Amino acid sequence: MPKAPSPLNKQRGVALLEVMIAFLLLSIGLIGFSALQVRAVRATQSSLQRTDASNLAAYMMESMRANKAAAIDPTLPYNFSKQCAYTGSPTTLAQNDLNNWFAALKKALGNFDTTCADITCTSSSSAAPGMCTINIYWDDSRALGGSSTQSVQLVGRL
Repeated sequence: MPKAPSPLNKQRGVALLEVMIAFLLLSIGLIGFSALQVRAVRATQSSLQRTDASNLAAYMMESMRANKAAAIDPTLPYNFSKQCAYTGSPTTLAQNDLNNWFAALKKALGNFDTTCADITCTSSSSAAPGMCTINIYWDDSRALGGSSTQSVQLVGRL
């Protein structure tokens, strides 16, 4: 009479198959974790840029408060429509502030054609003198599929 096959003989290769399935599941989990990590890094970068833009707008508002006469004069350099670079030579305090500010904008938000700003202040002859609006624009399309036209606006009185 032939021997009955033992349960161990029927189980050949099952342990290897279990290891391969476990490895496949672990690989899928690690790929998902990596994608999550990449999204987190992008979101952190976007948050950092928004914080930098807010801080730079506040910095410029304080610079204008220190030089109020130049800020409320509509012919002086603090009042300008959307510019992506400062082209004037820094010979006055206002021009020096703007030169340094645009350099900081390009460093913090990216040295691209889309990193721009505008400043508008009401003159001393208006009903509400010294009301200033600072807008900063930059490209944030890399972060979480965000819009390419992100902006921060700061409105304050000098």
